[in-house]
Amino acid sequence: MDQPLRVTVTAETNPAAYLKEEGFSQMAEVNVSGWQQVCALDAIPELGARVVKSAHGNIAVFRNAENEVFALLDKCPHKGGPLSQGIVFGRKVACPLHGWNIGLDDGNAVAPDVGCARSFQVKVDSGQVWLEV
Repeated sequence: MDQPLRVTVTAETNPAAYLKEEGFSQMAEVNVSGWQQVCALDAIPELGARVVKSAHGNIAVFRNAENEVFALLDKCPHKGGPLSQGIVFGRKVACPLHGWNIGLDDGNAVAPDVGCARSFQVKVDSGQVWLEV
């Protein structure tokens, strides 16, 4: 599986212009609160993820086969594995370290496992993905 793309957004830049100029090759931080434009929906591979670095830590933005998007803290509640590198199926992601299944809509581990990854609000508007941080 390809490494997730790391996206950089700062309060001093226009996120859409910055990401386009940089071709998604740079890492940056989201330093402001509220809705932030992250990328085009097509920039997130189907059944894949992109990573946004923020004051909250790395946030994984996922896209499933139905083109739904979800955002979770990129840290499995079990051992801290990078969920962005896991396998997306339906509305879940399997942690790459130990196979825990985490619900993409709420971050809860699927029974019998117990734990929760923080979830973030995410939306698609006119083909652009927005993240609330």
